Amino acid sequence: MTVTKQTIKDIHALSLKKHRDAMHAFVAEGPKVVVDLLPLMRCKVLYATQDFLNGLPSELTRNVELIEVVDKKVLERLSLLCTPRDTLAVFEKPREENIHDAVGGDLLALPRQSLCLALDTVQDPGNLGTIVRLADWFGIEHIFASVGTADVFAPKVVQATMGAIGRVRVHYCDLPQLLRQMDGVPIYGTFLDGTDIYTEKLTQNGLIVMGNEGQGISAEVEACVNKRLYFPPYPVGRATSESLNVAIATAIVCAEFRRGGR
Repeated sequence: MTVTKQTIKDIHALSLKKHRDAMHAFVAEGPKVVVDLLPLMRCKVLYATQDFLNGLPSELTRNVELIEVVDKKVLERLSLLCTPRDTLAVFEKPREENIHDAVGGDLLALPRQSLCLALDTVQDPGNLGTIVRLADWFGIEHIFASVGTADVFAPKVVQATMGAIGRVRVHYCDLPQLLRQMDGVPIYGTFLDGTDIYTEKLTQNGLIVMGNEGQGISAEVEACVNKRLYFPPYPVGRATSESLNVAIATAIVCAEFRRGGR
């Protein structure tokens, strides 16, 4: 199979969500991300230099439908990145479950059994990708995201996850509707009037809500939060930056939950 102008056009079209949804596919680039995803997700096409393929263990190609050997000039034409790498892969998007058709099912049961994240309109691709990567690091396998949250399969998000997208599932939903169904489930959020997170007894199940970069947690979602937390600056009372980046805040909160669970 030759890499044609139409092939390049089709791959570049995957930079847009409407085409990713229509083609049920997304793009990942670079050895680290691609190698991490190959054993976890079905790969439709793997474009790579011969040098890259020579060093790739054969067992990692079992889920690959087609392998195309290309040179770096072709990769430059295919790539969605400013600095193309030695490989680019088109992966099949996982099927999305309809959360609200699964009342009483496994998805709604997850926060009762384990710690999950809930993202309220996190819009920056880099932030979302970093949060997915953090979730993977802290053993959080499921993230519930509002429909206004960035698409987890957008190229910049995929690259920022560094392969964690294959181990962490992001479920898009009407977040307030979901939270209202969580009777008896701890729903945490961070607020200036919350309880000091370093003194609060934290559970190892429930939902941790993280808000929008500029507006924080929306009023509708805030109404569903039943555990209000606050992590103070150091030292307490000192004048500091007004707020933290949402990905950094997520790291602090997740680390404290996991520290408390030991």
